Amino acid sequence: MRVLFVGDVVAHPGKRMIKNQLKTLLSEKKVDVCVVNAENVAAGLGVNAASVKDIFSAGADCITLGNHSFSCPDFFRMAESEPRIVRPGNVSSSWPGFSEHLIDLKEKGRLIVVSLMGQVFVTPIPNSPFEFFEANIQRWKDEYKPTNILMDFHAETTSEKGAMAYMADGRVSLVLGTHTHVQTADEKILPRGTGFISDVGMTGTPDGILGMDPDASLRRLGEKLPARYMPCDGPAMLNAILADLDITNGKCLTIERINIHE
Repeated sequence: MRVLFVGDVVAHPGKRMIKNQLKTLLSEKKVDVCVVNAENVAAGLGVNAASVKDIFSAGADCITLGNHSFSCPDFFRMAESEPRIVRPGNVSSSWPGFSEHLIDLKEKGRLIVVSLMGQVFVTPIPNSPFEFFEANIQRWKDEYKPTNILMDFHAETTSEKGAMAYMADGRVSLVLGTHTHVQTADEKILPRGTGFISDVGMTGTPDGILGMDPDASLRRLGEKLPARYMPCDGPAMLNAILADLDITNGKCLTIERINIHE
C-alpha cells in the first residue's frame, strides 16, 4: 500500500497547491491512499466546507485536524456527518466528530487513520495521548481488522513525538508528526517496523512565519501585545511524506520526504 500524507495546509496558498499539484503528484507516484492535514486551511485557523470540498475533489481520501479543529465554526456543521474528517481522539468526549477513519482498498489493504494531540506547550487537553493510545490500539485492531494503521500525532515538541513513535513501534505502520509546519530531516523506520518523522511540514507559503504574516508574530513575541494572526500570501510549497506499507505484517517498508515548490 502506497500512502501520501500531506503536511498542514495553510490558507489560500496551501489550498492552491492542493488544487494545482495534488492530482498530478498522486498519479506520478502511483499513490493508493492520500491523507491531508488541513487544520489551518480556513484563513489559517480550522477547516470549512468549501475547503473540504476542494481537498477531497483534488484526490484526498481523508482529512486530519489538530488543535484548531474547532477554530472555524463551519466545522461544527459537518463534524458529525463527514467521517472522512478526523479530529484528535484524546480530547473531551463531549467534542463532536470522528477520531478514526477506515479506508478499505480491498485487495490492497485496509488502512485506519487516527489522530492524537500532544500535551506539551499546546492547548490543554483532558486525556494523555499515550493513555488514549494504549486504551484504543486493541479496539482499533479488533473492530476494524486493519492491515495498516496511520497515526497523525499533532504535537509541539520533537521529544513527545519521538516518545509516541517508540511507544507505538511495531503496533502501527506510521507515526507522522504535524503542527510545527517545518519539515524535519529525521524520517526513519524504527526497529519494529514503524515509519516515523517528527514533522511532515507545511503546505503553504514559506514567505512568512509558518504560513502566517510576520507582523502578528513580531507584535505578539517581540512587543508582548495581542495581535490576530493573518495568513501570508506568496509562492507556495507542498510538504508531504510518501510511504510504502506492507499489508501482510503492517510494517513500513519505505518512507521519504516530498517537497514541491511553485
